[in-house]
Amino acid sequence: MRSALSSAVRILSLITALTLSVPAFAAEPAGSPSCQLPRGVSALSVPLPQLSQRIATGAPIRIVAIGSSSTAGAGASSPDKAYPARLDHYLSERFRNADIAVLNRGINGETDDQTEKRIEADALGTKPDLVIWQIGANTVLRDGDQGLSERSVRRGVARLRAAGVDVVLMDLQYAPKMLEKTGVAPMLTRIAAIASDNHVGLFHRFDVMRSLVETRGMTMADLIGPDGVHQNDGGYDCVARMLAAGIEDAVSVHNSGLQR
Repeated sequence: MRSALSSAVRILSLITALTLSVPAFAAEPAGSPSCQLPRGVSALSVPLPQLSQRIATGAPIRIVAIGSSSTAGAGASSPDKAYPARLDHYLSERFRNADIAVLNRGINGETDDQTEKRIEADALGTKPDLVIWQIGANTVLRDGDQGLSERSVRRGVARLRAAGVDVVLMDLQYAPKMLEKTGVAPMLTRIAAIASDNHVGLFHRFDVMRSLVETRGMTMADLIGPDGVHQNDGGYDCVARMLAAGIEDAVSVHNSGLQR
């Protein structure tokens, strides 16, 4: 098992390097030409073994999206425009033979220590194959205790990993009010360290959104609503597409590694 995982990680590193050097873009539907980036930008950095095995065997798949308001869908025009619903849509497009359900377990206003207390009931209680945990945002926006946030996430990740669940952490949104905060860089560093130390996936939402603005000609108004914090319908949709591409690549790499 360890050798298979090591092989998969090596393959993922190679694919990431290739996708950054070749003009390959995450597949985007017509009508949203700016919402595309080189595939390596959305890479999760690790395979997703539980999810990959479920897809390979045709078993039903349950994904839990947990976190605060940008998981719950604050700023979206309706619940089906929030990122978990859009992720369900894009994963179902990418894995057409799979029975996929993405459950939205976001609660507006939560900090990571509050979400961590819900891990058992709202994440593990649903018997998920993958948990996507959106973290850090409210701690940064409120100039809160980043040490408390980090300790809480580490405990929650440990419980998820012990239960055999794949984990992807989602970092901060790239938004005007977030950019006013001095805690952004330290929090991004903490989140990356948690993911690396625990060998779990990391979706670099901040970098993805920033790249869309800086390299694809999108504006903040294309991604963020009038409150300057929460994503709008376009922002949620775009993030979901990029995350779906990252998940697809992680699954492909894992299954390629197992076949070697």
